[in-house]
Amino acid sequence: MKSAYLFLENLFEKFSVVALKIFGSSITFIIAVLLIIFWLLLSDRSMMTFQDEIRDIILSVTFLNFFIIQKTQNRMSAAMHLKLNELVKAHENASNTLLNVEKKSGAEIAEMEKKFDEPDKDAS
Repeated sequence: MKSAYLFLENLFEKFSVVALKIFGSSITFIIAVLLIIFWLLLSDRSMMTFQDEIRDIILSVTFLNFFIIQKTQNRMSAAMHLKLNELVKAHENASNTLLNVEKKSGAEIAEMEKKFDEPDKDAS
């Protein structure tokens, strides 16, 4: 049972990494804009009320904002990781085991978290 869970967890992590790359790419945003233009051009506007028009515009803007926010979040996250990695490398007493920790799986991060949660034996 645990191996099936770990397999599904690993599969989901790989899927989420791929999804982040796809949803944060400029090409995906361009495809989304083209899709909305295509949708708006093909929809029958003759029977629509003003509220329906506003709803469609809000839906389109919200849909496009998802891709913009994801791209910005990906860029900001990468910048934050680079800054943190630089700080860890610059400090001579820092443990370099945490460099690029964002690329590790959830299980590996949980294991490392357990290691850092243990009280220091030397700190007494």
